[in-house]
Amino acid sequence: MEKKTIELSEIQTLTTQALIAHGADDWVAASVARAVRMAEAKGNLICGLYYLESYCKQLVTGRVNGAAVPVVSVPKLASVHVDAKFGFAQAAFERALPIALETVRETGTCSLAVAHSHTCTSLGYFTEQIAQAGYIAIGLTNASAVVSPPGGNAAVLGTNPIAMAIPDGAGGVAFQFDQSTSAIALGKITMAASAGEDIPLGWAVDADGNETTDPKAALKGSLMSSGGYKGWGFGLMTEVLAAAFTGSVNSLDVKGLKLPDGAPHDLGQCYIILDPTTHGDGFYDRIARVADAVDEQESARLPGSKFVMPTSVNIEKNIYEQLVMLSKGPQNG
Repeated sequence: MEKKTIELSEIQTLTTQALIAHGADDWVAASVARAVRMAEAKGNLICGLYYLESYCKQLVTGRVNGAAVPVVSVPKLASVHVDAKFGFAQAAFERALPIALETVRETGTCSLAVAHSHTCTSLGYFTEQIAQAGYIAIGLTNASAVVSPPGGNAAVLGTNPIAMAIPDGAGGVAFQFDQSTSAIALGKITMAASAGEDIPLGWAVDADGNETTDPKAALKGSLMSSGGYKGWGFGLMTEVLAAAFTGSVNSLDVKGLKLPDGAPHDLGQCYIILDPTTHGDGFYDRIARVADAVDEQESARLPGSKFVMPTSVNIEKNIYEQLVMLSKGPQNG
């Protein structure tokens, strides 16, 4: 596949133009474009330009409201709620984050609930911002149902990722991770099917509940949880906090996230924000103790640490051509 080198700034500019051209307000488009840029910078391709075409089509059909004005409220002392109004999660989070950070400064802890939003794609994009502000961040969200329970054959949960980020005390991130509670992201199976490649056992089951290495059979079946019952438990708790706790929709009731038509996603995200200094001194010393122990081991590193932000990335030429077309509006995209 032919590649093209492109500046991250150009990805952000063209993505912003594409979203505006398809109906998003300027500030909303800019908010989403920053997330797309970061996903591409980190090689998280499934959460980057891979989603842009569907964003644009869903703006046109109204499946996502590009002009939604998020409504932020503080229902209880250490709780912040933002109703995304069926708009983009990035824009809702942007409006709510300053209030959540002000809350945690005063109380030491804060739950931030984002309700009724479009898919947030990369959950770690949000927890990283919280850690950069100096706080411990735990994030959870759900998605359309693709994961069946252990021993079952019908999807009940989404990939239901969990992300965590730890501050380094200097405006950066000591370490972070963002991972699904399913054995693998659905997109990896889709890509394997397109390439005619097998998938490993343990990723998915077929429609009868049997483990399979055939990605096409897997797409007609469902994904498995990471670590079997252990991952299933984490996926269930994610469902509780992302859907029930925020007042948003269950995975069972969300249609395919990239389908152009249909009801709004109506998804939720739950963020638990903690002040690392609340219960005493020494937090950063103890984090450094762990980091040093890892660094002493050749080829080992803490997850998400030592990332150096690039200025440009290599993307597939056809993806770049699609980006340019989308930036010109629906008649060309």
